[in-house]
Amino acid sequence: MIGPLERGIYLASRSPRRRELLSQIGVRYHLLLFRSRPGSPPDVDETVLDGEAPDAYVERVARAKAEAGWKLLRLRNLPLAPVLAADTTVALGGAILGKPADRKEAAQMLEQLSGQRHEVLSAVALMRDDWLECLLSRSEVQFKKLSAEEIAQYTASGECDDKAGAYAIQGRAARFITELRGSYSGVMGLPLYETAQLLDKLPARR
Repeated sequence: MIGPLERGIYLASRSPRRRELLSQIGVRYHLLLFRSRPGSPPDVDETVLDGEAPDAYVERVARAKAEAGWKLLRLRNLPLAPVLAADTTVALGGAILGKPADRKEAAQMLEQLSGQRHEVLSAVALMRDDWLECLLSRSEVQFKKLSAEEIAQYTASGECDDKAGAYAIQGRAARFITELRGSYSGVMGLPLYETAQLLDKLPARR
């Protein structure tokens, strides 16, 4: 069981799925949202570096999100509490399949995943003061062979939008998955076991 934190934590994510998952294990949280302005650079650069492995990439981005969240917390003079951030990516044969730019790219990703076994890597990072820890969840997902019609219908539903690998396991894409080895919550975007481990490791404030 996770012990209650004084003020809960801050969740540095816009994902409603991550909110649901935190609530599922009884973690109190406040949303810490980055204020994006048109034309302004992102708070965290999620560009894949040349030759970067999928696990190194997802851990780096999760850490960067937690650091950016902690910095934002201080800048806004908000009550101090731990900042939780996460990042998820899909990897096929060592190649990273991130969020599709449009539905055409989403369809291309699903064609690549069709009939294949791929990895879903989810990293979760927790930061407070100068303490920052990150844990990685690695899962394997097997897709059935998808027809062109199934891909077209799925992308038309819009569920592929803004999803790593162009699918959501908790949605209509569940019918595509023949086998899952690993963490269901990790594939959703927030591995709950690793999240609980980090919260348990959080050092007491001096």
